Amino acid sequence: MRFFLWILILFAAAIGLAVAAHFNVGNVVFFYPPYRIDLSLNFFILLTILLFIAVYAVLKTVRVAQAMPRRVAAYRREKLERKGNEALRDALKSFFEGRFGHAEKAATRAAESPDNAGLAALIAARAAHRMQQTDRRDTWLATVDDEQGLKTARLMTAIELLVDERQPEQALDVVKELNANGTRHIHALRMALKANQRAGNWPEVLRLVRSLDKNRALHPALSTRLRELAYQDLLQNPANDAESIRNVWWSIPAEDRIQPYVALHGAQAFNRCGLHDDARALIEKAMEAEWDERLLKPYRAAAAQEGAPALLAQIERCEDWNRKHPGDPDLELTLGTLCLRQHLWGKAQRHLEQALSDASHPRMLQEIHLKLAQMHEALNQPEQAASHYRQCAVATAL
Repeated sequence: MRFFLWILILFAAAIGLAVAAHFNVGNVVFFYPPYRIDLSLNFFILLTILLFIAVYAVLKTVRVAQAMPRRVAAYRREKLERKGNEALRDALKSFFEGRFGHAEKAATRAAESPDNAGLAALIAARAAHRMQQTDRRDTWLATVDDEQGLKTARLMTAIELLVDERQPEQALDVVKELNANGTRHIHALRMALKANQRAGNWPEVLRLVRSLDKNRALHPALSTRLRELAYQDLLQNPANDAESIRNVWWSIPAEDRIQPYVALHGAQAFNRCGLHDDARALIEKAMEAEWDERLLKPYRAAAAQEGAPALLAQIERCEDWNRKHPGDPDLELTLGTLCLRQHLWGKAQRHLEQALSDASHPRMLQEIHLKLAQMHEALNQPEQAASHYRQCAVATAL
């Protein structure tokens, strides 16, 4: 319908122009002595229109000719960019498919485009790393232009690849460079955590774990395990003396000191330095927060001297625990050991024999038989003592 309307308008215009030209009797005269040119007004108008069209066509042709080199260059640039984008997509696809050789080749083609050169180099570096080509990987990383805004990406890639290659010291050097730029995002903290963990830098591991926990960026089980490893290393360091152990212990947050695994390593460290009073105190506090039978062994190792009020307080506390947790062989062993130390022979024998009937682990059986043998020796009962020594030797061989 629209096409017919335009045809109708065009015919109407043609008819109008024809009628107007028929009644237009004007002339145009050009004098250039001795010449004279007479033209009708209609013909003059037609010539003017044709001249305008000719001049416009010439000027347009000149402009197109002048712009041709620029348009050719733009076309070539667009073609190169299009090929670079295709190669970059191909590199990414191959990388995620696990075809790392093809990914590196595609990244090499993509790097021919200046806009894609940096990203292509990062992909090629990761692909070369997966193929264990460390020299090519480092070469690709060195070609990344930081002026393209890819410095953080380059550093993060370097950290991740160095950590994966188990070179924590070099990874930490790159972490320092990254931190100098003020970049502290979650993934950077995770990579720094892994690098410090492999480098054995446990104080920094603790700091990073706390920072990541604040952002809920670590699984609770992983956070707990990393804290355990860090506290174990700090507390079990053989170079620590009594004073340094106390300093390390009081540097631990209060909520962590009552955790069973922290209390266990702390008690072992205090016992090793002869600080039995500190070991008993921290175990009792941890037991109040959460019962854990692993703490009973260092608790009996921290027993007070015979006849001391602290030893009687230990026995009373263990009896209270025994009422709350009956049938625990480790607790029966601890109570029997403390009663044996206090020369409470009857109670010691009862608890040790109860522990013997409930225990199943060879090491616990060995310790119980040894305590019973020592008790019978103190009571001048050599036959019973010898029997328990033999059974202790059997349990040791298991």
